[in-house]
Amino acid sequence: MFERIAELAIRRSRLVLIFAVLALALMSAVGAGAFDKLKGGGFDDPASPSTRAAEVIDEKFGGETNLVLLVRSPESRVDTPASRKSGQDLLADLKKDKRLSNIVSYWETNRPDLRSKGGREAMVLAHVRGDTTEQRENAKEILDTYSGTYKNTLTVQAGGGAAVGADLSNQVVEDLILAEAIAIPLTLVLLLIVFGSVVAALLPLAVAIFAIMGSFAQLFLFGSVTDVADTATNLTTALGLGLGIDYALLMVSRFREQLAAGVSVDDAVRRTVHTAGRTVGFSAATVAAALAALLVFPHYFLRSMGFTGVGVVAIAALSTLFVMPALLKVLGHRVNSGRLPWAKSQRSDAREPLWGRLARTVMRRPVLTALPVLAVLLFAASPLLNITFGTPDERVLPKDAESRQVSQVLREKFGGSEDSALHIAIGQSVDKAPLASYAGQLSALEGVERVETSTGTYTKGQSAATGPANSALGRPDAQRISVVSSLTPKSEAAESLVKQVRSVTPPPGTHPLVGGNDAVLVDAKESIADKLPLAVALIVFTTFLLLFLFTGSIVQPLRALALNLVSLAATLGVMTWIFQDGNFSSPLGFTAQPMEMTMTVLMFCIAFGLSMDYEVFVTSRIKELHDHGADNETAVVNGLGHTGRIVSAAACLLAVSFFAFGTAKLSFMQMFGLGSGLAVLLDAIAVRGILVPAAMRLLGKTAWYAPGFLRRIHMRYGISESGPEPTSTPGPAAVAPAHMENSTRV
Repeated sequence: MFERIAELAIRRSRLVLIFAVLALALMSAVGAGAFDKLKGGGFDDPASPSTRAAEVIDEKFGGETNLVLLVRSPESRVDTPASRKSGQDLLADLKKDKRLSNIVSYWETNRPDLRSKGGREAMVLAHVRGDTTEQRENAKEILDTYSGTYKNTLTVQAGGGAAVGADLSNQVVEDLILAEAIAIPLTLVLLLIVFGSVVAALLPLAVAIFAIMGSFAQLFLFGSVTDVADTATNLTTALGLGLGIDYALLMVSRFREQLAAGVSVDDAVRRTVHTAGRTVGFSAATVAAALAALLVFPHYFLRSMGFTGVGVVAIAALSTLFVMPALLKVLGHRVNSGRLPWAKSQRSDAREPLWGRLARTVMRRPVLTALPVLAVLLFAASPLLNITFGTPDERVLPKDAESRQVSQVLREKFGGSEDSALHIAIGQSVDKAPLASYAGQLSALEGVERVETSTGTYTKGQSAATGPANSALGRPDAQRISVVSSLTPKSEAAESLVKQVRSVTPPPGTHPLVGGNDAVLVDAKESIADKLPLAVALIVFTTFLLLFLFTGSIVQPLRALALNLVSLAATLGVMTWIFQDGNFSSPLGFTAQPMEMTMTVLMFCIAFGLSMDYEVFVTSRIKELHDHGADNETAVVNGLGHTGRIVSAAACLLAVSFFAFGTAKLSFMQMFGLGSGLAVLLDAIAVRGILVPAAMRLLGKTAWYAPGFLRRIHMRYGISESGPEPTSTPGPAAVAPAHMENSTRV
C-alpha cells in the first residue's frame, strides 16, 4: 500500500495537490456550518433514572425548572407597590412567551422561598422549552430580551441550567478563537526554530490546517446524524493541529535526511513514505484505538469525542500520507529554501546526538537514573489518593458570567430553591393518601427543608400548607414531587440524600424516578464506573495487540503500558492538585471543585493515545536497528539518537496546541489543555528520555521475547517500519539504506 502511495505522489503529484486544494475548499465550506449542528451538555447518561425523570416531567408537566430570573429592586423591597406592579408586568410578559412554560413567581404565589432574606430580591422560575440545542438558543434570545433593567424599576439577571448552558456555549466559541490565535503563531515560530527553513516550516502547518478544516467538516456531518457536544470543536482543533504537525514533522524530517544523504528526490519520497509513512499510519492506529474506547460510554459528550477524535486522527494521517509526499515531490530540494541564519547543515557530524548520549548515560546506570524519575512521577501522582468527582455546573464559568453570579446570590440570600431541588416523577396515578404518606416520609429525611406535592407542602414529616401553586404538580395519570434541601449542591451529603430518597418505600403500584442535578451526578458516577473497566480493557488489549504486531515482542507492549500508566498517573495527580485542591486558582482564574468525570476520562484516553504515538516513533527506529543486527544497547542508543530530537520537537509542538487551551475561561477546558500538554511533555522527556532506555537496559534480550507460536504469528501478520525495501532508481540513493543513515538533524 505504501509503495502505491509513494508512486502516486511521484507520478501524479500535481494532480494530487489539485485534488487536495479542491477538498480543502469543500471541507471549509461544509465545516463553516459545524457550530449550528452541535449541542451543549451531554454529561449525563440518557438511560439513567434522572434523565428518564426529566423526560417524564417534560412530557407530563412541561419540564423541570431550568431558568431562574433573579429580580432586584435596587432602592426598595420587592413588596412595595411599584416593585410588585413591575414584577406582575414582567410575569405577564413572560407568560406570553411561547418558549417558556411552568412559570412561577413570588408576586403570584407570595411563597417566602422565592424572596431573599433581605427582601430586595425575588425569583421567577420557568422552564425553557425544546431539546438541549433549542433550549440553548431559546435561552440566549430570552436573556437578550429580559436581562437588564425592566421598566426603570427592577433589574433582571438570569441563572439556572438553561442560562448556564447558553453561557457555556458562548464561552466555548470565545475560548476556541483565542486558543487558535495563540497556538498557530507559536507553532510557526517553533517550526522555524526546528527546521531553520521557511519552506520546511510551512509544510507541517499546511497539513495541520488541512486536518483542522477536515475536522470541522466531519463535525458538521456527524452533527447532522447524531448528537455531538459543542466542546468537540476544542478537541478536534487541538488534535488536528497537533497531530497534523507531528506526522508532517516526521515525514519532512525523514525526507530531508534522505536528501542530505545524496538520495534522489523520487527515491527520497519513496523511502520517506516507506518508513516514516508506515510509522505515521501505525501511530494513528494506536491513537485512534485509545480514542475509540470512549464509544463504550453512554454519555454523548464522551461518545462524540470518541468518533470525532478518531475522525480527526484519520484525517491528520491521511493528509500526511497523501498530501505531504506530493508536496515534497513538487518542492524537491527547494524544501530547504528560505534558510534562516541559525540553521545548521544537514550533513552528518561526528558527534553523538544529545539524546543518544543521554540514552548511553542512562543505560550505564539504569537503576540509579530511573529511580529518582519514578519517585518524582509517583509523588506527582499522590493527589489521586484523595480525588473526588463531579459534573459541570456554573462554577466552571468565569466569575463575571451572569448565570454564575445569579447562582452565587441564590446560595447566599435564598434558602433551598427548586432550581437545586430533587424532582421525583411518578408516571402512574396515585391516590392522595399514599402520596401524602410518601411525601411525609421524604420530608422527614435529614437535610430536607420541604417537600412540594399536589396535596400540599410537607416539612419534618408533617403537612405544612396547601396552596394553588401545588395543584400544578399533579395529574390524573402522573405526579411530580419537589424535594428541596438545605444541603450544598453536589456535596457528599447531597449525594447521600439522593440515595436515601430512592430508598424510601413508594406508594403501591408506582415506580418513582428521582431527577435533579444531584441525582444526575450520582447516576453519572455510577454509569462511568460501570463502563470504565471495559474502556480500559479495550485500550490495553488493542494497544498490546498493535505493539505486538509492530515489535514481535510481548515484553515491549507490557513495558510500554506500564511506563505510560505511570506518566498518566502523574499527569492526573498534578491536575487534581491544581483543579481540585485549588493550587494556582488565582493566576489561572478558576474555582476549585471536584474533578469533572467525563473530562478526566477524556484526558486519560487522549494522553494514553498520544503517549503511544511517541512510543511508536521511538520504538520504530530502535526495532529497525535491532532487526538489522544491532545489539539491544546499540539499537536503543542509536534509535533515540535518531528520533530524540524529532520526538522532543513534536512534543513541544503538540504541547503548544494543548497549552493554548490553558487560556480558556472554562475551567474544565483549562484542565483538558494543561493536562494533555503536560502528559505529552512528561512522556517525551521523562519516559522516552530516561525510563525507556533504563527499562531496555534492565530487560536486555528479554525485551524482544515472544513465545515461538507468537513469533510465527508475527512473521506472518506483523508490521514493521521498513518492510520490503522499496524499488530505487540506481544512483547515490542506493548507497545509503534508510536504517544506516547517520543524520540526526531535523
